[in-house]
Amino acid sequence: MGCFCSKDVRCKPGYEEPIVLASETPFTVNEVEALYDLFKKISSSIIDDGLIHKEEFQLALFNNSSKHNLFADRVFELFDIKRNGVIESGEFVRSLSVFHPNAPEADKISFLFRLYDLRQTGCIEHEELKEMVMALLSENVVSLSDDVVESIVEKTMMEVDTKKDGKIDEEEWREFVKKNPSIIKIMTLSNLKEITLQFPSFVLDTKVPD
Repeated sequence: MGCFCSKDVRCKPGYEEPIVLASETPFTVNEVEALYDLFKKISSSIIDDGLIHKEEFQLALFNNSSKHNLFADRVFELFDIKRNGVIESGEFVRSLSVFHPNAPEADKISFLFRLYDLRQTGCIEHEELKEMVMALLSENVVSLSDDVVESIVEKTMMEVDTKKDGKIDEEEWREFVKKNPSIIKIMTLSNLKEITLQFPSFVLDTKVPD
């Protein structure tokens, strides 16, 4: 299938046609084109090679290109579906789609579980949960003593680990989120519905109707 590009854009590695991505995600064709416009801005911020590198990702989404942050690194890893150290435009759109208001709740729950499953073992252990809590606190510039963090982690483990085996599996995680739906609020970015208003150029130039 040929690569669709607007007249002022050259095809880049990993580029996929908007109509294909729209058919596989909650985004419309217009929104996919607008997201590609955003992708280009991010991917050219440090290295202009049509790919998003970790430094560019952190700078754009976390306003931080120098400070190591586990949370930022983990999100980058999940967006890097091919696990080749960079994010291509198709990966960018597909990964962002889970944050769309119309994305299935099950996908949001699964993404958040994988975010916390740092060792990718299929379960969240005490130390993984603690590392992520500390990373999230750091990202939000919140400082708590180690004792307080440990107390939060232990209380959470006691509540979620219903099988009492010292770890949280995906089934336990789903049940926990069902009882505490506010946990996945961070998995919905309402402004994704308004993406075409933020980047209108691609809407005006779209070659494919929604």
